[in-house]
Amino acid sequence: MAWKMVFCLRRLESIDAEEFTRYWREEHAQLFRQYASALAVRRYTQSSRLPGRMNDALRAHRGAPDGFDGVAEVWFDSIDELRAALTSADGRAAAEALIVDERRFIDHDRSPIWIAEETEIDLSG
Repeated sequence: MAWKMVFCLRRLESIDAEEFTRYWREEHAQLFRQYASALAVRRYTQSSRLPGRMNDALRAHRGAPDGFDGVAEVWFDSIDELRAALTSADGRAAAEALIVDERRFIDHDRSPIWIAEETEIDLSG
């Protein structure tokens, strides 16, 4: 069983998709790396939406709403470790620094976030 935070990101309307992805991958990732241990992070991934007609066609075919600009996934070894990290002075400072940086490129009001339990499905039968 794996515990993770899932953050579906929508960019601020004041920046374009290319700048959003650049900032997230180059600037924010470096800051996140700096604070990962204070937050008890085991793994961090960024998934950026690819531009182009394929995603537009997929969305239209399914009748889906506009997509997110990206999805961040942050894994933890346990909920207890996450809770301990977020209640420590270093963890609170790290979380606040990341939120301040996120406000430069993420529209928090339109970006859902939650803690999830990940279950891998065996596809072999």
